[in-house]
Amino acid sequence: MNVPAFRQAPPAPSPRRRRLSLLLAALGALASAPALHAAEAAWPVRAITLVVPFPSGGTTDVLARALGEQLSQRVGQPVVVENRPGAGATIGADYVAKARPDGYTLLMGAVHHTIATSVYPSLSYDFQKDLAAVSPLAMVPNVLVVNPAQAPATSVAGLVKQARKSAQPLAYGSNGYGTGQHLIGTQFQAAAGITLLHVPYKGSGPLTTDLLGGQVAMSFDTVTTVLPYIQSGKLRALAVTTAQRSAALPDVPTLAESGLKDFDMGTWFGVLAPAATPRPVIERLNREISAIVGQPDFRERLLAAGAEPMSATPQAFAQRIDADTRRFATLVKENGIKVE
Repeated sequence: MNVPAFRQAPPAPSPRRRRLSLLLAALGALASAPALHAAEAAWPVRAITLVVPFPSGGTTDVLARALGEQLSQRVGQPVVVENRPGAGATIGADYVAKARPDGYTLLMGAVHHTIATSVYPSLSYDFQKDLAAVSPLAMVPNVLVVNPAQAPATSVAGLVKQARKSAQPLAYGSNGYGTGQHLIGTQFQAAAGITLLHVPYKGSGPLTTDLLGGQVAMSFDTVTTVLPYIQSGKLRALAVTTAQRSAALPDVPTLAESGLKDFDMGTWFGVLAPAATPRPVIERLNREISAIVGQPDFRERLLAAGAEPMSATPQAFAQRIDADTRRFATLVKENGIKVE
């Protein structure tokens, strides 16, 4: 029987050799430190692209341009807003997910992306794995608005009564199949016991044009997009979809107050980056955006538009995204929403 021989332990290194090893290790750490911080130190040295996955004119676009203006001033480089609409905001998200992770291509994301994850089974990107949360920006309540010429109702109860009597289903527009507005519309129909015709658009801009023109009777758009038309009387607000009333529309009741219980859904907006973006860049962006949101004039600008300022760490923002993704997966399954 062969018994393996024990190997003799190597002699202990001399104090001089130990000092040399420690010195080499320290030098190695120092050599790698610049690489770790170079991204933060050098960033940004050129223009930053902020991708909006909807057409111009909607809430996402408005918020992106407001943020881009302030961010450009703080980092000393242009921030170019680029609209890449389509497929329920997934085209723009896909573009950023596959962009070079250097901090120069960012996404103005929204709650719609957490819904699309369940609605679009064949997405070529994973929203949570391929994109890194940077910072939230604002939460905007959605509001049920009607074109008075198409839907003369002055309350949710009146609208439900009209829908039940109508020979043809009332048409409601959304800013895309599988977006938050679509999901709200689906839930609204189930809660009210009515049938509506869903008309998806590429974004709130074209939707609002058709809503004002009477091509659709109603929508569940964000307060920011439709507030000017509510104030001018071109659209009538019947209820907000969040648990609390909107500060911008204090006299408009919630859907829960209007008899449809447990309705609580708004639209958050925030910045994301390709997943492999250097952590120092993500943290720098988070600090800059949080500082912008904290500026009194910027906060007043958001509040005047019906948006409620938000700020959080990247980690907290990622947790919110994860929670919403799981929450909406359940709602999508319950309502049978799917794009093949």
